[in-house]
Amino acid sequence: MKRAAIIVLDGLGIGPCPDQAAYGDEGSDTLGNVARAVGGLKLPNLERLGLGMCRSIPGLAPGVGPTAAYGVALPASQGKDSTTGHWEICGVLLSKPFRTYPQGFPRELLDEFARRTGRGWLGNKAASGTQIIAELGEEHQRSGKWIVYTSADSVFQVAAHEGTVPLEELYRACAAARDMLVGEHAVSRVIARPFTGRPGAYERTPRRRDFSIPPVGETLLDRLSAAGVPRVGIGKVDDLFAGRNITSEHTPTNGDAYRLIERALEQTGTSFIFVNVIEFDQSWGHRNDVAGFHEGLRELDAWIPRLEARVTGDDLIILTADHGNDPTTPSTDHSREAVPVLALGPRVKPLGLGERRTFADLGATIAEYFGVASPAGTSFLSEIRA
Repeated sequence: MKRAAIIVLDGLGIGPCPDQAAYGDEGSDTLGNVARAVGGLKLPNLERLGLGMCRSIPGLAPGVGPTAAYGVALPASQGKDSTTGHWEICGVLLSKPFRTYPQGFPRELLDEFARRTGRGWLGNKAASGTQIIAELGEEHQRSGKWIVYTSADSVFQVAAHEGTVPLEELYRACAAARDMLVGEHAVSRVIARPFTGRPGAYERTPRRRDFSIPPVGETLLDRLSAAGVPRVGIGKVDDLFAGRNITSEHTPTNGDAYRLIERALEQTGTSFIFVNVIEFDQSWGHRNDVAGFHEGLRELDAWIPRLEARVTGDDLIILTADHGNDPTTPSTDHSREAVPVLALGPRVKPLGLGERRTFADLGATIAEYFGVASPAGTSFLSEIRA
């Protein structure tokens, strides 16, 4: 039986990369800055794996005898969103970033969206999701118009109150927007953002749905599918690949993702388990919630022994991230950062992997593990096999 997993801790960057300044992200260091903000991290299980040896992190000893292979990976694709990061892990590197709309979308595009969906629109600006529903939610409920907004990322987001617009209508509208946003107006993702509550107390619900552009090249998932290797998705990974050769059970919280990982390791045979753990990004990074981020790290650390207890035989597990989302900076958007790499399993040698030139090295390692050709990257499997 051969099982491998890549667990993407969404937004859990580990500090500077060579082109960080080009993205306006100088000083972003998600793990390091959170550690400094709370007076040092106490994460004994992640420390034991070797997290403090990937990069210097206040509170984590750099000289432990690690039980995992450890290092960092640098982003090689242009862009810093979840789609870009996950695609790069799976071997699709972008030479130019997805288009963004910091000043809002062209009016003619939004008017066409209104025509196709039968509802007008409000907003059309870069904004925090919680702030824009607080600002426009009451008008949306009165008028029935969509709340449309974006961010520093390549996203077209549509918010609607579940009591005003049925969920399925919101999803159909986002599918219509996805059909429109191609060619010169192609964006990485169209995101349905349902919310509930009353004016002054609106809350986003976990029934978000992402409509991604299909991968522009062959991915690790495509290669594994062709070779007959089962793929198990946990979290929003199916959305990020437009459902191509991956289905997934969505998880509104990190705890939900951890439980499904445990279940997959207990119940599945030969398979590749691909996971997105969402709250470091969605719940804490985008909201500049340092305390929540810190508590999420402690929850992750406490879960690590439960993960290790279910890793057996030839299993290979890689913990990593897709970009940064530093909650200590003024920005509420993703940050261009290196990501940690921790590889563990009964046959993994605890050694330093250095600074990998691309996230694609992770997917290349999984490809070699299953005996398929990698779309991109350099495998480190031979380095870590005991």
